[in-house]
Amino acid sequence: MGKEILKPDYIFESSWEVCNKVGGIYTVLSTRAKTLQDVMKDQIIFIGPDFWQKEESPYFREDKALFAEWQWEAKEHGLTVRVGRWTVPGEPIAVLVDFHPFFEKKDEIYGWLWEHYQVDSLHAYGDYDEASMFSYAAGLVVESFYNHYLLKTKKRVVYHANEWMCGLGALYINNVLPQIGTIFTTHATSIGRSIAGNQKPLYDYLFAYHGDQMAEELNMQSKHSIEKQTALHVDCFTTVSDITANECQELLDKPVDVVLPNGFDNSFVPKAATFTKKRKAARKRLLEVANALLGENLDDDTLIVSTSGRYEFRNKGIDVFVEAMNRLLRDKELKKKVLAFIEVPGWVGEPRKDLQERLESGKSYDTPLEVPQITHWLHNMSHDNVLGMMKYYDMHNRKEDHVKVIFLPCYLDSKDGIMDMTYYDVVLGNDLCIYPSYYEPWGYTPLEAVAFKVPCITTDLAGFGLWANKEFGRYGEIEDGVKVIHRTDYNYSEVADAIKDTVAKFSGMTKKQVDECRKHADDLSKKALWSEFIKYYYKAYDIALRKAEERTINNKVKK
Repeated sequence: MGKEILKPDYIFESSWEVCNKVGGIYTVLSTRAKTLQDVMKDQIIFIGPDFWQKEESPYFREDKALFAEWQWEAKEHGLTVRVGRWTVPGEPIAVLVDFHPFFEKKDEIYGWLWEHYQVDSLHAYGDYDEASMFSYAAGLVVESFYNHYLLKTKKRVVYHANEWMCGLGALYINNVLPQIGTIFTTHATSIGRSIAGNQKPLYDYLFAYHGDQMAEELNMQSKHSIEKQTALHVDCFTTVSDITANECQELLDKPVDVVLPNGFDNSFVPKAATFTKKRKAARKRLLEVANALLGENLDDDTLIVSTSGRYEFRNKGIDVFVEAMNRLLRDKELKKKVLAFIEVPGWVGEPRKDLQERLESGKSYDTPLEVPQITHWLHNMSHDNVLGMMKYYDMHNRKEDHVKVIFLPCYLDSKDGIMDMTYYDVVLGNDLCIYPSYYEPWGYTPLEAVAFKVPCITTDLAGFGLWANKEFGRYGEIEDGVKVIHRTDYNYSEVADAIKDTVAKFSGMTKKQVDECRKHADDLSKKALWSEFIKYYYKAYDIALRKAEERTINNKVKK
């Protein structure tokens, strides 16, 4: 008989992205919230930074009656919090904390951190100070709440910190409340991301890199130091995929205790008739925008493909996507016209007035607009990577080109002035999504695509790609709903060819084959729901609680 798993009575989880939509971690936490809230019933409390003191937050609804007595007491002790609900499925409790008052104690806090955990904050710059002050404030929130409500109870409590930005708070809790089990999740090591982003080969030389030495070389000492010391001192150290687990072991000198793959909540994927209606609307809009920009008459038989994500030109494989589309221009196997979108937020200026006028007129045009590769003007038109690469390859979306590439350089939030639809409404309109990442600890974009029944191409350098291969028991092919391409530090050209060949192959598939492909994509996404992945979190909670109990017993014995 196995030991009974210890379950927490309370979970506090902190992240820079609680009620603050910045990147993928927002998706991890906000989609997982409902699964935990259903079980914990308001005893999971998320802690985030308060950026919205002057205006209404779109992600947070304040409730002054929630823990009113504690809110008042916290304020008396110099801790300004707002308590309410995170407006995501499950509506869990969120505490937003004002961390700005702690800047005046910054040196004292960093001194404490060095003295207790040898964290080097001397080389701090940029976002390090801001993140650290928030993290410290989050630790104080937990301490204050615990002392007010839980100190005299026998409740089991877990504190879960996400990313290096929340490391300081985890170490603070570890020190002042040893009875709380601490968990730290790194979603990507700061050094790994930096090595990859600096054009250095990460994977072939991973065994030879020394994290501390690379931190010095890349001027990342402080971020690396807090990340490494948090990993070494918390009760349970975790990451999101096997590929990042290797990175942690090599660069942080600490193997992870559990891998916590990122799940998905598909409650907002439209059902049946609504799905078909929304897919048609998305395709119609994408084609309208393209035709107005290009002076073309592309019809619904056009193969619509896209890539999206953060603007990390090499890490996200945007470079290899452009390369593949350039090669596809001359591919004899291509059976349809291809419309390829790059949906990546750049340094966007404003939506193009000339394009808006054409769209509003409702007419069709047979001449392209000037610069027919982009929908919004950028502040850095002459120094943009995507436009620069397209110019280098002479990709100007000419009439005779069977592949047209359009850069949509804005957040798809339904208010961009051109598409005016949300990302989730736009993704539905694709026939195929392509994410050829070089550095991708997990990879939400391919998971979101398959959840919307859109087959996709990814690589085995993405955590999601590795997971898909594991599910298939081999390398995924496009017929499985996910094509997983083998990618290394040096096979850029082969990856571009594999994408080109897969798109050409897909263009020749019958409707029946495509429907089959879409069904397989949907089936795979169901295996990555939070209901399937939450068990890994329970394992992490168990590890953290056992260590905390052991520590409490040892402390009592010492006394």
